[in-house]
Amino acid sequence: MRFAICQELFEGWSWERQCAFTAELGYRGLEVAPFTLAPRIGDVTSAQRAEYRRVAQAHGLTIIGLHWLLAKTEGFHLTTPDRATRLRTADYLADLTRACADLGGDILVLGSPQQRQLEPGMTRETGMAHAREVLEAIVPVLEQSRVTLCLEPLSPRETNFLNTCADAVEMIDTIGSPNIRLHQDVKAMLSEPTPIDQLIEQYASYTSHFHVNDANLLGPGMGSTDFGPIFEALFKTKYSKWVSVEVFDYRPGAEVIARESIAHMQRFCDDARSC
Repeated sequence: MRFAICQELFEGWSWERQCAFTAELGYRGLEVAPFTLAPRIGDVTSAQRAEYRRVAQAHGLTIIGLHWLLAKTEGFHLTTPDRATRLRTADYLADLTRACADLGGDILVLGSPQQRQLEPGMTRETGMAHAREVLEAIVPVLEQSRVTLCLEPLSPRETNFLNTCADAVEMIDTIGSPNIRLHQDVKAMLSEPTPIDQLIEQYASYTSHFHVNDANLLGPGMGSTDFGPIFEALFKTKYSKWVSVEVFDYRPGAEVIARESIAHMQRFCDDARSC
């Protein structure tokens, strides 16, 4: 497995500084939140995309993909009853797909809890149908761009739609495209009754991306979550893709979080190998 970090943590840092620092710590990938580049992804020119990619590669890094796809935007929604909004959302996800490929990435993580929330009175079945329409519309662009969109289950505290790995897999199976896969996030899986290591093993054939964070919203190993069984399950299932740090509490500072997170992950890996 390879270690990456979600770069919105480095608010106020230049792109050069982000790349230099994370590479120095031993990360090999950066996962980009589009709103850190521009209000809308279409505002990032082809030349700018090429430069982001060049600088990252100069430091031995890969821009692995994009997450927080619809954060800090307006007018986009997956489950809304307004079909025009759903079509507009599909168009924007297609734009994000092309931008991801331009940056050298191949992963889109679809979290964005506010932009998938079911309206009062909407049934789960209707929400699934609306979201499926949006996702099916972008499959050709995903295939052409060689990008995988990963559905991220989120806890009921964050949204009322796609709360479990089983929910996401139901959608994945319904669409039936190899370019729509599962994303697993430790913080989110803590809300499920099934232990995380069991969820990793159960859905290993669907999982194409993995986020690590602790119950306290800091980096892995910075809180009370037991990561031993988690990394043991990743090794057991031969997970070989990106493991990306995503935090939501920035108070210790970007440098401390990034440094401690990768040190802990390296220790978890060493311990898992010896099991």
